[in-house]
Amino acid sequence: MTERRTEEEAFVNLQKTADALMQGIAVLLKPAALSATQYNVLRILRGAGKDGLACGEIGARMITRDPDITRLLDRLETRGLVTRARELKDRRVITARITKDGLRMLKELDAPIQRYHESQLGHMGEKKLVELIWLLELARRPSV
Repeated sequence: MTERRTEEEAFVNLQKTADALMQGIAVLLKPAALSATQYNVLRILRGAGKDGLACGEIGARMITRDPDITRLLDRLETRGLVTRARELKDRRVITARITKDGLRMLKELDAPIQRYHESQLGHMGEKKLVELIWLLELARRPSV
């Protein structure tokens, strides 16, 4: 058996941690019939405000890449959580906006998800969490 390198062990631990945290999110989102990816899109659009965002911009802001933003937005639009419209200035651009129902759904999820984050990570304390954020951001930077 070969020894596991530190980089590999760190990578595996990141994957296990992300999976464990996301399982809890999936449980919280299930009653709303939302996937974590759909929830992420709604949060992105809430942050964009009334101007909304073009599909490509939504894709660029996603936590996990989804190659089919169009189909993802189709499902949310069918449920009345987002709207899409072609821009008058450039008809090639389609802008998505969150609806009042989408905002209402996020508002209902905000507190339970915040409590979940606190229960999963709050024991680490502010100082360690800030350090963890820094380390994770550092891990995403390309090596030089």
